[in-house]
Parts: sequence; C-alpha cells; structure tokens
Amino acid sequence: MKVILQADVKGQGKKGQMVEVSDGYARNFLLPKKLAVAASADTMNTMKRQTAAKAAQQAEEKHQAQEIAKTLEASVVKLVAKAGQGGRLFGSVTSQEISDGLKAQYNIEIAKNKIVQDEPIKSFGSYQIKVKLGYEISGTLYVVVAEE
Repeated sequence: MKVILQADVKGQGKKGQMVEVSDGYARNFLLPKKLAVAASADTMNTMKRQTAAKAAQQAEEKHQAQEIAKTLEASVVKLVAKAGQGGRLFGSVTSQEISDGLKAQYNIEIAKNKIVQDEPIKSFGSYQIKVKLGYEISGTLYVVVAEE
C-alpha cells in the first residue's frame, strides 16, 4: 500500500515522502496514529502543492539572506565599552551586544548564534565578524569598538 508520511517514521522515511508499506502496517499502525495518509490522487496533488510552496519559500528566504549580506557589507556597527588599563576592556564584546547594536543602528535583526567570532573582542579597534545567514550564505560585518 502506498502512503504519504505525515511525520518522520523511523525505518520508513521523512515527512512528506510517499512510501510503499505493507497493508497491515499501514492499517494497524500508520493510519490510526495519523503518521500517514493513504496515497490517493487528491493527497498526491496536495503533496505536490506543498512541495512547490516549500521550494518557493526557501527561494525567497535565500534571496532575503543575500540582500542582508549585501547590507551588512556596507554597514559598520559602533559599540562603546568601558576600559581598564592598557586599552583593554572589562570583559569582552559579546555576540548579543553586536546583535543589539545592529538592530538599534540599522534595524537589521540577526540572532546572536548566527554571529561567528573567532576569538572574543577584548580591546578597542575595528573588527571583521563573519555572520552566517543560512542557505550557505555568509556575510561580513564590520564592528568598531570605542572607549566610553
């Protein structure tokens, strides 16, 4: 019997796939637990439309990520921090502070876990920070840390 999976089923496939399973397995396990629906012309058309909609959404998100990457190249985030002796900061500049500064100055919202710092920023100056935007797209963000 052909069924379309509504959720990931171990040993069978992932959500949205059409798989061939035994009749008893489908009738007694998959269908009652709503893990799958029987593959009919109607459900196959629905599956195709959902697949097309998902592909269109991913294409739009990828395009938005490319636009954000271009915007990040042209923007410089200025942060102020307290310093100790020798021009070193008390603590360090975190990804959250960079994310907050980006939102406040340019109204671009990027999650702190997408900002990749090779090493913590512990002194004044300008830095290039890599930002992973998803879909294998990354941008470069310029951060300037100044004394308070």
